Amino acid sequence: MLIRCVLALWIVFGSLGTASASGPDCSRPYTLALHDHGLLYSAATDTGIDKDVADELIRRSGCKVTVSLMARARIWQLIESGALDFSLSGINNAERDKFAAFAWYFSNKYYLLVRKDSGVSNRADFERNEKLQLGVIRGFRYSETANRLVDRLQATNRLSQAGGLAPLYQTLILNHIQGMIIEPFDYPSLEEKQIRDLSTIIEFNDPAVPHGLIMSKKALPTAEQEKWRSLVTEMRRDGTMRRIFEKYFKPDLAAAMVEF
Repeated sequence: MLIRCVLALWIVFGSLGTASASGPDCSRPYTLALHDHGLLYSAATDTGIDKDVADELIRRSGCKVTVSLMARARIWQLIESGALDFSLSGINNAERDKFAAFAWYFSNKYYLLVRKDSGVSNRADFERNEKLQLGVIRGFRYSETANRLVDRLQATNRLSQAGGLAPLYQTLILNHIQGMIIEPFDYPSLEEKQIRDLSTIIEFNDPAVPHGLIMSKKALPTAEQEKWRSLVTEMRRDGTMRRIFEKYFKPDLAAAMVEF
């Protein structure tokens, strides 16, 4: 009887050890940076989609993770150097793929927000008028067509860069810029009457762009990247990710963003 009890306990604890071993390595503390951007994260209220995602990832991993706030450009620099382990809602390109790995959890489109008095009815109108300036967030990349527009305007000194949404909206109101690139997370800001009255939205008609957990390849071995990617996949599979997005968007839009 005693032998059977000991054997049963050995099986239980053995299975727990296996489950723990399959999760991320928590033998060291990790670092994760959020960036202040609309519904993704608001430093003023300490709330947002990315904070909810980070909290759930930390809970599921069981690891100690120090969360901080940084500018997006600074985040990419530290991810590349290996001084920062994670960030969220990142998109990839050929350059970033060299130093960052990703775990996708939502996908969305980008739009061109322009002043109504700019005389712009489509993207080509904006590009042709050399007097028009475009505002972007420093360190951001967008969809394919949006990126081409940004790169061409930057080459002709028609690009204004800022650290976040708030200064861009302010420069749009002051008519220092006549357009900016936005995504669904920026929509609440458009509810401010002054911005809504003076602007209109033009679609780029690009496919939705995947966004995900950013992992530093220099800081995390490939095997550990897969373990964190599995946590994100499970959050999508069990409906947790959709429930997080439904706190901020209507159910149909939330579903479209996380089920791709």
